[in-house]
Amino acid sequence: MMSRIEQVISDIEAYLDDCKFQPFSNTKIIVDKDQLEDMLAELRLKTPEEIKKYQKIINNKEAILNDAKEQADAILDAAKVQTEELINEHEIMQRAYAQANQLIEQATAQAQSILDNATEDANSIRMGAVAYTDDMLSKLQYIIEHSIKDNKEKYNSLISDLENVLAVVNNNRNELNASNSDDDETDSEQKDSQPALESAGDKDDRFDVDVPMSNQ
Repeated sequence: MMSRIEQVISDIEAYLDDCKFQPFSNTKIIVDKDQLEDMLAELRLKTPEEIKKYQKIINNKEAILNDAKEQADAILDAAKVQTEELINEHEIMQRAYAQANQLIEQATAQAQSILDNATEDANSIRMGAVAYTDDMLSKLQYIIEHSIKDNKEKYNSLISDLENVLAVVNNNRNELNASNSDDDETDSEQKDSQPALESAGDKDDRFDVDVPMSNQ
């Protein structure tokens, strides 16, 4: 059964898989910042719940140890009962002591074994919970780091493209201004030459031409 943290991480992975790629890229995706932050916030809320869950399991160590002690006490009580039943006669009493000592040793060994196993199980559960939580946080760290990296690359690429467009616009404006300046100079030259042409025309109107007469 999937835990709450695993479910949220699975949702994040599914969301990233569904994100569209950036134009002209098959590795960079477009991420909805608000939606991703909501999912991360949900993960932060659920992480303490999972930790409490495994902490509760670890706390069960006391219950396991108490149960082991109760079993050990029951074994010791049974050994005492058997010992008391065997001490009616001297011969039986000697045998009873031997059996009682044997039972006590067995009970002590069994109780110690139960305690050792319970302690080992509790430590194993605790280590498993810590390793599991660290693994989940490692996955989350990987997702966040790569999301930050992708978004940085996206915005750096956008700024570079805008700078290139700005350079083209500035160049076009400079060329346009230069063209307007050349046109103004041409118009000025044409205006300056117009009076000279008109003056020359007046002189042509007053020019006297001597036409030679033929001799008859």
